[in-house]
Amino acid sequence: SRIFLFLRTFKIPNITSKDRITNYFLDLNKKEPQQLQQDVPTKLVAKAVPLPMTVRGHWFLSPRTDYTVAVQTASKQSDGNYAVSEWSEIIEFYTDYSTVHLEQLLEKAEGVAGRMLSFSVFYRNQQEDYFNKTRYTQDNRMLPAVKDNSGSHGSPISGKLEGIYFSCNTEFNTGKPPQDSPYGRYRFEIQAEALFNTKTNLYFGDFYCMYTAYHYVILVLAPEGSPGDLFCKGRLPALDISDNRFLTCTQEEEEEGRLVFHHAQDVTLEVIYNEPIQGHQLSSMSTINAKKDPSCKTCNISVGR
Repeated sequence: SRIFLFLRTFKIPNITSKDRITNYFLDLNKKEPQQLQQDVPTKLVAKAVPLPMTVRGHWFLSPRTDYTVAVQTASKQSDGNYAVSEWSEIIEFYTDYSTVHLEQLLEKAEGVAGRMLSFSVFYRNQQEDYFNKTRYTQDNRMLPAVKDNSGSHGSPISGKLEGIYFSCNTEFNTGKPPQDSPYGRYRFEIQAEALFNTKTNLYFGDFYCMYTAYHYVILVLAPEGSPGDLFCKGRLPALDISDNRFLTCTQEEEEEGRLVFHHAQDVTLEVIYNEPIQGHQLSSMSTINAKKDPSCKTCNISVGR
């Protein structure tokens, strides 16, 4: 669909506004070296296609890939002949997962999320020297950092969205965060309502695994109207904060509107908060740039080669 949106903006040489375009010819190429993916055709349509042939079918574009595309058109004349334009200017574009792809991942993640457990704090573990560095060089504040390339290959937030990673998973038998963490011995905790409340929007970001049985769901918490919120709108599926399978915030009528929080039990949630927080800067370590297992049938979708 992205290609056909381009057709409306192309400036086609030698075709006047009075001509009725009857054929489009696309020249689509990957910018990466051809030898990396020799099984993917680059010339989808070329000048040699006989007129008035109409090209039909689907083109499977790889996510997170640079492409170039140019267009040539033909217009049938009153005498039955065709006026053929020169090739248009070349336009470059980059592919990420579309909202359709993310909705497919969301559906898969919902299928394995499991029951909901209550929690009260978001937390982040790190090593002591990391906290010291944050305390003395960043005025004791956690600052958003650009998300790494971990997760799905086509994730639209990798390398673009800024935020701070938090966890919220708890042990089902204690209702508290796990005592041990692979990220470090020192933990920063913040009350859940400080980050997640009725003025916060929630987005689904990704679903992936790293060659293990554990699956990760990335969620984005963005205060309404914040830069992170504006970035996510239209790019990520929005979730109802009070009714979804991963992370909820609801008000209890019997207790003067007290906020109550729940998280999914059977997936590990990575929660990205988009705004600075008074505390310590944290960044995911054990999953930094970790590549998604492309063979897992649970958390992969079909988007071409």
